[in-house]
Amino acid sequence: MNQNPRGQQGGQRGGQQGYRRDRGGGPPPAKLDTSRIQFSPVEEELFSDVARSVAKAIADSQDRNRNKSTQLRKFYDELSMWEERVRRSPDTFKDHLPFIKMLNAKAAYANGRKLVDDNFCTLMEHSLKQVNSAEDLRICKTFFEAFMGFLRQYKGE
Repeated sequence: MNQNPRGQQGGQRGGQQGYRRDRGGGPPPAKLDTSRIQFSPVEEELFSDVARSVAKAIADSQDRNRNKSTQLRKFYDELSMWEERVRRSPDTFKDHLPFIKMLNAKAAYANGRKLVDDNFCTLMEHSLKQVNSAEDLRICKTFFEAFMGFLRQYKGE
């Protein structure tokens, strides 16, 4: 093999093989299955079994620095704030909708900063796509409430 100026062999740095360290040393997590996250009609198990399985998948991030409860709580808190505003004044839903859907951009930004993973961005995007009314927003917020409760169980933070 070729030697570089520092005396290391070409290829992997320092002979390290396999996955990059910033990925957590293991294979990337499985892609999140969002098929059961349906707000209309509301699936019977949405706030129990579905929220539990999504929380487990998000908690199983290979990078322990991503998907921390405090980071995900910020997204839930903002979603709750929008739901409360709409609940107080339902006729403002259409005016608030662009700002609600901006949570996708905020999740993408957090992903770029390695604070959340792709699965959380997928969850946010899939959920917000279904928000087309004040009632959808209420269900979305309630789903995230259940998700956060189960996340606490799996993350143990």
